[in-house]
Amino acid sequence: MSSAARLVDELYTTDDERLDKTAILARIAQEADRLQTNVNLAEAKHRSLFIAGWRPFIGWICGMALAWHFLFSPVGEFVLAGQGIDTSAWPRFDLSTLNTVLFGILGLGTLRTAEKTAGRA
Repeated sequence: MSSAARLVDELYTTDDERLDKTAILARIAQEADRLQTNVNLAEAKHRSLFIAGWRPFIGWICGMALAWHFLFSPVGEFVLAGQGIDTSAWPRFDLSTLNTVLFGILGLGTLRTAEKTAGRA
């Protein structure tokens, strides 16, 4: 018996559920989420900064990039332009990739907050 079949056998409780594919798939998805949460907790508790610190690192990088793009660069350009220094050669970067990562991180955080509000572990 395959591991997926064993998992389906463990998850159904009635004969009707056994026939209801959406209920089974939903329970499989819940089990996958639970397992991912366990992996995330193990990573967060790890002693190595390279394992436990990658998520905060990504958050800090996104925060610094946004601060540069929306705060430091415009203020610096304004100050330098006031002194007659041309800033047109300053590097520009595409925010679409950064936004994808940032919104993914924030979305996951929002989902976690919704879970906590709903009383789920």
